[in-house]
Amino acid sequence: MAYFLSRISTVVVGFVMLGAASATAAPASVTGSTALAVAAVIAQYSPLPSAYEKRTIAGLFAGNQKSGGASKQKLTITADTVMCRISNVDITARRCELTFKKASRSIKGREANEVYATLASAGIVAEGAAGSMIQTVTKLSCTLDPAAIRDNAGAGADCALQTDQ
Repeated sequence: MAYFLSRISTVVVGFVMLGAASATAAPASVTGSTALAVAAVIAQYSPLPSAYEKRTIAGLFAGNQKSGGASKQKLTITADTVMCRISNVDITARRCELTFKKASRSIKGREANEVYATLASAGIVAEGAAGSMIQTVTKLSCTLDPAAIRDNAGAGADCALQTDQ
C-alpha cells in the first residue's frame, strides 16, 4: 500500500510540475471603453510619432468628442511589454516598466497605480510573488478609430495583447 501511495504521489507531483512548466502567454483582447482606457494610459508614455496623436487620445479618453477633428486616420498604440509590480508588504511601492520598440519607461507612484488599475479593469490578473502582485502584458497593440468613437455606438477601440497564464 505504501508503495502504491508513493507512486501516486510521484505522478501527481509530476503533473503539477508539468502544469507549472507549461505556462504560456495567452492571447487576449479588450474592446470598447476598457480598450480606450488601456490605450490612453499607455499612450502617454509611448513614443508615438506625434504629440498631436497623444493629445487626440487624451482628449477622447476625457470625453472630448471634438478630439481628432475630422481625422479619418486610425491611431495605433503598441508596447512590447508592460510589467507592473505593487507590493502588499511595502504599501508605498508601486512601479511599472514599459518597453516599446525604441524606448523604455519606468514609472512609479500614482502613474504606476493608474496603469496597474487600468490593466486590472481589462481583466489582467496579477500573480503573487514574495510580497508583490505582478501584472505582465506583452505584445500590446491598441487601435483607436476617432470617427467611430465619436459616433457614440460603443465601437472604435480595440486592444490585442498577451498575458501569462
